Amino acid sequence: MTRQFPNTAVLEHLLGEARASYRANNPKSLEQHQKAARVLPGGNTRTVLFSDPFPITLSSAEGCRVTSLDGRTYVDFLGEFTAGLYGHSDPVLRQAVLEALNSGWVRGGHIQQEEALANLICERFPSIAQVRFANSGTEANLYAISVARAVSKKSKVMVFEGAYHGGVFVFGAARSPLTAPFDFVRAPYNDWEAVHALLEANQKDLACVIIEPMQGSGGCIPAEPAFLRALRAWTQENGVILIFDEVMTSRLNGGGLQGVLDIAPDMTTLGKYIGAGFSFGAFGGRADIMARFNPLLPGYIAHAGTFNNNVFTMSAGAVGLAQIFTPQTAVALTQRGDRLRSELNEIANTAVFPMQFTGIGSMMNVHMCEGPVRSIRDLVRSCQMLRDLFYFDMLDQGIWAARRGMFNLSLPMGEVETQQLIDAVSHFVRRLRV
Repeated sequence: MTRQFPNTAVLEHLLGEARASYRANNPKSLEQHQKAARVLPGGNTRTVLFSDPFPITLSSAEGCRVTSLDGRTYVDFLGEFTAGLYGHSDPVLRQAVLEALNSGWVRGGHIQQEEALANLICERFPSIAQVRFANSGTEANLYAISVARAVSKKSKVMVFEGAYHGGVFVFGAARSPLTAPFDFVRAPYNDWEAVHALLEANQKDLACVIIEPMQGSGGCIPAEPAFLRALRAWTQENGVILIFDEVMTSRLNGGGLQGVLDIAPDMTTLGKYIGAGFSFGAFGGRADIMARFNPLLPGYIAHAGTFNNNVFTMSAGAVGLAQIFTPQTAVALTQRGDRLRSELNEIANTAVFPMQFTGIGSMMNVHMCEGPVRSIRDLVRSCQMLRDLFYFDMLDQGIWAARRGMFNLSLPMGEVETQQLIDAVSHFVRRLRV
């Protein structure tokens, strides 16, 4: 069966109806947006959360659900773009935060919890001999790239089309004017022949290669194992530092995707859920690289950050890894996600229009296109209007997801919640069949 997109006139009509319904159902959110727009550009301080015609304002959250200012409750499949792994109200984390609160905060000194969290990370990631903390994945990647350039005394940084390494490291179809002013070599994802040619051409000036083992913001597009192994082999042979950005993908196994693939990078960056809902970033790796930050050694590199070891992140993060998100739990969640994505693709295959879900484990993304998705180049075939219609339909079905089509599981979710998503996707496919 040849699958085709609905014609543009039909999609425009359906989207017009969806937007009208959205406005009617969310008057308090509209009012709040208008108030916010007086003091925040576009009423927004985080672009990815903005949604046309205006964003829904959330007033509370519990378990794996969020509630809007307009009184509607949604199953949270956005999961704060993977940072919300533990949900919104885990009692063990709540107790850890209360204990930190009662012990005093903003201490301006070393605390025991930073060693506890660092130890847990180094145990889980064999490639991380030592680690340092930051306040976001953006910061972690900034420091990892910067130290790679300092250690290697080379300037160029290879990145990949579709990559997102933080707010100042965006490599989508259009170049962001806020991208940090490093000397980037931009390469196609999952295309070893083209990448190898670029590596060889830039070898003498190349400080590092940074890659997501699965592109998250790019659409949950996994790197092919053979591609990553070839990249690891070349960088080792040529003395180029390989950085795995596992800010998102570290949740997919006890030791991240590098553990699944048995590939040891020189450096790893972390973030999102490891802070257990608080601001967090980390970078670590080979002992010789991380030793450059040792203030007891001559010529050390200073690394500052007022909140790098804040007591809330350190306390909740350590308790989360030690007591809740164990390696066994990570594997089980990935298996649940794989089963769910398989079921969703079975439904998508019955659609009269192109539709598929990509991803690994608890991270997935819907794409309105046919054929394998190996890089963002394959997404030029995707229908944006159809994906927008899908987003509005998910909201009507009580599903909170990313406008760009990303879904992430959280630990509080059970069969009831995943079945609700399955039913919602089925409803969308049936609706456009008539």
